Amino acid sequence: MTYLNRRNMLLAGGVGGTAALLGMTLIPPARQLEAQELTVEDVLFDPDNPVLGNPQGSVTIVEFFDYQCPYCKANHPVLTEVVEEDGDVRLVLKDWPIFGAPSVRATQLALGAVDVGGYELALETLMATEGRLSDAAIEEALEEAGLDPTELDAAYRANRGKWDGLLSRNSFQATQLGLRGTPAFIIGASIYPGSMDREALREAIEASRT
Repeated sequence: MTYLNRRNMLLAGGVGGTAALLGMTLIPPARQLEAQELTVEDVLFDPDNPVLGNPQGSVTIVEFFDYQCPYCKANHPVLTEVVEEDGDVRLVLKDWPIFGAPSVRATQLALGAVDVGGYELALETLMATEGRLSDAAIEEALEEAGLDPTELDAAYRANRGKWDGLLSRNSFQATQLGLRGTPAFIIGASIYPGSMDREALREAIEASRT
């Protein structure tokens, strides 16, 4: 067994060169066998998950996040700035709505925005909100940004099987990785739980390239 990083969080293995993702310090032993079925590709390259940054980037950052998570929202500008400055990073934001019904609603409308060409605007708008959300606050913020919540809701419902499947996979992955809250980052093949400042993000990106 070969450890991929100095944090001792993920384990290389699998068949045919596929690396198995296994949060060694987080997943209880009774669940390790099941966790070994989760691959790096599953987490980094879900075909249904929107991609920001450079879609062809050599490094992928995944963030499990919630639109009501204050740490996610505070960390978001730093994350996007580092990704833009680097220029060679794929950014995958995995919705993990664990803060209640408003989080689910925000997620649904943001994913609905994918099909009307407004995903990044919806995401940035909702990440810029402050405090706890309500359905009314979510819709008001989106409307002020020039998006139609009714249209976003209709787009989400028209493709609900796809989006609900994605959310189910996100939740499964978070559980398998032993994540205990948001934010949580996967950079390359390493888990970084909690917020990351500019220096930590840059170091993690460079470490994934070695």
